[in-house]
Amino acid sequence: MSVQEDEQKPGIKDSRASSRPDAGDPTAEENPSGTPESTGGGTSDPPLEIQLKEEKERAETNLASWQRSAADFQNFKRRVEQEREEMARLANASLIFNLLPLMDDLERALENVDPHVASLTWLDGIRLIQHKFEALLEAHGASGIATDGETFDPAVHEAVMFGEGEEGKIISVAQKGYMLGGRVLRPAMVVVGKSESEN
Repeated sequence: MSVQEDEQKPGIKDSRASSRPDAGDPTAEENPSGTPESTGGGTSDPPLEIQLKEEKERAETNLASWQRSAADFQNFKRRVEQEREEMARLANASLIFNLLPLMDDLERALENVDPHVASLTWLDGIRLIQHKFEALLEAHGASGIATDGETFDPAVHEAVMFGEGEEGKIISVAQKGYMLGGRVLRPAMVVVGKSESEN
């Protein structure tokens, strides 16, 4: 057989290979199912209803956390205000407590003034100073404990002795007592009446 006859011989062709669209692409991979391959790793997003429910739960959790934080902050502010007020009250109490002996000395001095000099004007000045002291104490919340004709109360009075008089009644005051903000700053030292029942 000659070379010319060999060239005219028809070649055998694979009809299956020519019918495939990617037959000419040597890099194409075979996919016998004919369906497009998924590139998402085999997982799909959950339905919108589930996503919405999850986001709603997350929002409710965040809201509850915010409400707790807001309540904690309000409690913190209230506690700080109370502590500040308590510190101011304690500072006032310490100052007033140290001023009380001065008030006692002024009162004793004015009570024991010689009658010959009682009408002098400089004594009026001292009485005015005493009134200013009392006004200053009242302005800072201090007030005197009632004693005249009062029944003895161990919560605000301190009995220093008993004397002849109505049972359980205060008959005289040895030292004036003071309250501060509803609390006893210094109890009143008093003489309490006691009837003589024994013969």
